[in-house]
Amino acid sequence: MNGAQDLGGMMGFGPIDPEADEPPFHADWERRAFAVTLAMGFTGRWNIDMARQARERLDPARYLSSSYYEIWLEGLVRLMLERGLVTREELAAGRSLAPALEGVAALPAAGVAAALGRGGPTKRAATSPARFAPGDAVRTRVIHPQHHTRLPRYLRGKAGRIVAVHGVHVFPDSSAQGAGESPQWLYCVRFEADELWGPDTTASSICADCWESYLETPGP
Repeated sequence: MNGAQDLGGMMGFGPIDPEADEPPFHADWERRAFAVTLAMGFTGRWNIDMARQARERLDPARYLSSSYYEIWLEGLVRLMLERGLVTREELAAGRSLAPALEGVAALPAAGVAAALGRGGPTKRAATSPARFAPGDAVRTRVIHPQHHTRLPRYLRGKAGRIVAVHGVHVFPDSSAQGAGESPQWLYCVRFEADELWGPDTTASSICADCWESYLETPGP
């Protein structure tokens, strides 16, 4: 979706000022927010793409005025409310006000290390040959879906060239809607910077991973 999260290539937000030796967390609550978000993912009530879409659906003003882990918490609360895992009254009270729902999976503390070690691989078996190969010229499609997509606005309708084929992976646009994995071939595409931003840019090129349905063969 075209939302506040899609900031690539936009001006007016000031320079990026990386923090030297930045720690993973700047406060204890951020560490807890990260842990709770991961733990709730093991309930099986949503997947990673649904979680990303929940964060993207935040009000733009709220999104842009929130820190990284504030956005994570807002997205988690939205998911829990929508799936009946918590009520607004419980959020206000800071405690449970009704018996827990039955049949909700939980990740025990003893299983955390193994679960994180397994991760959530997205690679799937191919059921059809890849449409493109390294060296092929491609152009990204111009799309404006109302749901989650991994094709940012600044890359849409742009010419590039395939530099690598990553295999077949879960298609996040479908997965975020609960419409199944719909695996597709995934490609690394190189875009020249002046194709994206014109001659004023000081960059040379960028590479972005694009699912097959994002790409088409350039016209004459």
